[in-house]
Amino acid sequence: MRIVAITDIHGRSERAKKLAEILKEEKFDILLIAGDITNFQGREKAEEILTHFLSLQKPVLSVFGNCDGRDVPEFLREAGLLLHDRRMEIKGVGIVGVGGSNRTPFGTIWELREDEILAVLERNYRKGDIILSHAPPHRTKADRVRFGMHVGSKALREFIEKNKPPLVIAGHIHEARSVDNLGETFVINPGPLFRGYYALIDFNVERRKVEKVELTRL
Repeated sequence: MRIVAITDIHGRSERAKKLAEILKEEKFDILLIAGDITNFQGREKAEEILTHFLSLQKPVLSVFGNCDGRDVPEFLREAGLLLHDRRMEIKGVGIVGVGGSNRTPFGTIWELREDEILAVLERNYRKGDIILSHAPPHRTKADRVRFGMHVGSKALREFIEKNKPPLVIAGHIHEARSVDNLGETFVINPGPLFRGYYALIDFNVERRKVEKVELTRL
């Protein structure tokens, strides 16, 4: 399975359009979006952006980010894209979603307590599933801000250490574009699409294992 992973579009429709044009020539199986589709905007902006990807006629699943408007999750649900607090299977691979972020100093729109993040994972996860989370796990390359602090979700990290999912795709921390490992788990922050970043991931369905990761740019 080839996965296209994106995050943190922050309302930049022209970036989405450009990536969709590139993906017309790319063989892939699913597009996963790790949230912040908009920049404190609502469903109209989300629809404008996601229309570019839906035109590719490939499976698209998304969580919302902490900066998505209040009505964005409802739009994602209506469009059949919402993965938050859900588990869906694509070509035999389970994918579990966690939207929003752990608490921040900024009081943004969608923030969850650590126990809420843990509850979402425990309700939905099955062994071998991929996790799509807006917030990255704590103390990884994917959650380090510019001044070196780690600000990711402690509950997500603890869940990874206990359950060993093969792959976690996250975003949220724009400067933390990276590929990391927590034991057997690949943790990938593709980098923000509003800066032109995305990732291509080759995932072996039978072995439930990441075979190749390419961090790339428009």
